[in-house]
Amino acid sequence: MKYFLIKYRLTNGTAEDWHAHIARFIAALNEDPELKGRISYRCMKERQGCAYIHLASASDDAAIAALQRKDFFRPYTDETRRVAGGEVEVVPLEIIAETTSAA
Repeated sequence: MKYFLIKYRLTNGTAEDWHAHIARFIAALNEDPELKGRISYRCMKERQGCAYIHLASASDDAAIAALQRKDFFRPYTDETRRVAGGEVEVVPLEIIAETTSAA
């Protein structure tokens, strides 16, 4: 598995519009037969504030390549940069230890 943490602050646009955009991206991931079960994506926001954190995982490099070829991927990443005012940090992660089941 490959894991990524994506961090930024919403500086352009409304939270409602941005949340709808994220929901459409996740729906596209869920509906794509090539990606289903190979890409996991979760978006979270600070309760107080405008900082967002996305956790993404991919089964392997081939899943990442398949995602990057999708028509919906580039517009989503471009819009993420736009709403963040160009300040998006993508951090590859490595698992050191974990529980046996995810909550």
